[in-house]
Amino acid sequence: MKHDDAPAAARRRPLRTCTLAAATAALILTHAMAAGPVSASAAASDARGTRGVATVTYDLGERAYRLPGTGAPVELAATVHYPKDLRATPRPLVVLLHGWHETCADPAAAAARSAAERAGDWDAYAAAGQKLFSWPCAPGTPPIPSNRGYDYLAEELAGRGFVVVSPSANGINAAEVFGDDDTSARADLINRHLALWQQLTTSGRSPLTGAFRDAATGKPRRVDFRHRVDLHRVATLGHSRSGAGATWQAADRHRAQWPEGVEVKAVMALAPAYNVMTEDTAAYEITKTPLAVVLGTCDGQVGTEALTFAAKATARSTAGFQQLEMPGANHNYFNTQWSPLSGQVAAHDDAAHPGQCTGRSGSPYAPQQTETAQRRATAAHITAFLRRHLTTDGRR
Repeated sequence: MKHDDAPAAARRRPLRTCTLAAATAALILTHAMAAGPVSASAAASDARGTRGVATVTYDLGERAYRLPGTGAPVELAATVHYPKDLRATPRPLVVLLHGWHETCADPAAAAARSAAERAGDWDAYAAAGQKLFSWPCAPGTPPIPSNRGYDYLAEELAGRGFVVVSPSANGINAAEVFGDDDTSARADLINRHLALWQQLTTSGRSPLTGAFRDAATGKPRRVDFRHRVDLHRVATLGHSRSGAGATWQAADRHRAQWPEGVEVKAVMALAPAYNVMTEDTAAYEITKTPLAVVLGTCDGQVGTEALTFAAKATARSTAGFQQLEMPGANHNYFNTQWSPLSGQVAAHDDAAHPGQCTGRSGSPYAPQQTETAQRRATAAHITAFLRRHLTTDGRR
């Protein structure tokens, strides 16, 4: 029995839902973001502290709300990177949402799943998968902090003057939601966090008031964000399925769902896993907000349908659509928690040929980027794009 033939309960659903016309496989997009990326060395230097960056977390509970239809519990928790000096002009806000991945760091379940897959025992595979994709996790089993997998990017952006909120979406990942329902749930999660920040920054009265904790020590941290965050300069950034969620959230049809006083000025979809089988393509149409898509040539989970789908969704856009195919980049290296060097449960290299990969045009095998190199390039391109659309001088 092939892996893709395993029961749905096995909970290792493939991200690739459809491949479009074969001609798109030859599409190679080499132009970078319009503002021109900062150098990798500059990005790394700024992230190391040329500007002070602080980090806090908040957690309103593992069952803060329940998904409509399924009743599955979802958390309202996030990590926040921000400039230590908040006395300057109110800062732009970036919401950075991770995609679909295992939720619970259960090494025994991961080993059992691998053994069951090798043996073709799909009942055992499904049982192990349920442990890895549960929410909340079993007592004594820590959740996989997928939202911390972009700390390298959040630190870089905070060093440039942005406030970066990276929510956890483990409840959605464990829920039985698929296709457009999954995408809509991720967009709703973005809006829920934006509503919390709208309340906090305008009045100081929000469920977040008094909820911040030091990311390193876990001790309560008092941070006054009142009037320090500019909700008229917001960007959303989603990886994998949340790339689709960020596009959905900014789509013309769903702008009315934004919290009052919030304006999304830019959207970045990082290796987005769009539901290309959707019968409601208008639900993704985005014409009033700039959209940028980044896809790696070594991505073993999302193909060039991500680029063509996004191009169709923005075909009538007056705000701009930018695409970048990143040579040698794969899907999981964008997130440090999903990458082998982390040692995290379920972390792996998703490239079809680890260490090397083929270009989209069928060119010979080319070197795969290292985890560090891929993240430096990612931080450079995303920083340039967001600086262009969220800052007034393009340098902050």
